[in-house]
Amino acid sequence: MAHQVVLITGAKGGLGAHVTRAFLESRAQVIGTSRQIAAADFPLPNFTPMPADLTKAEDANQLAAAIIARFQKIDVLVHVAGGFAGGSPIHETDDATWDGMMNLNLRAAFHILRAVIPPMRLEKHGRIIAIGSRAGVEPAANIAAYAASKAALVSLVKTAALENKAVGITANVILPGTIDTEANRKSDPAGNHSKWVSPEKLAALAFYLASDAAAEITGAAIPVYGAGL
Repeated sequence: MAHQVVLITGAKGGLGAHVTRAFLESRAQVIGTSRQIAAADFPLPNFTPMPADLTKAEDANQLAAAIIARFQKIDVLVHVAGGFAGGSPIHETDDATWDGMMNLNLRAAFHILRAVIPPMRLEKHGRIIAIGSRAGVEPAANIAAYAASKAALVSLVKTAALENKAVGITANVILPGTIDTEANRKSDPAGNHSKWVSPEKLAALAFYLASDAAAEITGAAIPVYGAGL
């Protein structure tokens, strides 16, 4: 992965930090983005922080332009950024929750895909990996906004794969169950953490999908449920 330019969204989150470290260890040039991110978050010479709010189209466009200006290309996008809100049935779900999930989990993905695909098409090469959710294909009660936004993300990524299959770009989405992060443990301290999905293994899968070995994998929605199957 040396000499590859890798953009990771949500780069310092519970899963994003594992993904970022996996690519940094491979000697890739990693650009990490989040609303707030600094060089001190990953103090390595091949890490570049570029803060952005991807729910805003102009931020996504400016981010991609800044990467191209500095590194001349974007080889890999790992879109980890997202969020969760739930707890109410559909008839009690307010507009703020619905709009929030659509903005964080769908609109942000649309903005960054729209920004990075054109330079990838110029290079005739690119890898797009998005982190979705099991809920995107197996919805549960009381998380309608979250599940719908993640289902739409699956559709978006599969469409990107179809539209770009002839120009050397692959696009895949990973569908984890509950991820064993500090935030999830705090929100569900009584949960059976032994059945939760390892963030290190998810990072390893994202890394594989970005590699040449996965060049023939595209349009896939890959379930990673672990012992919670």
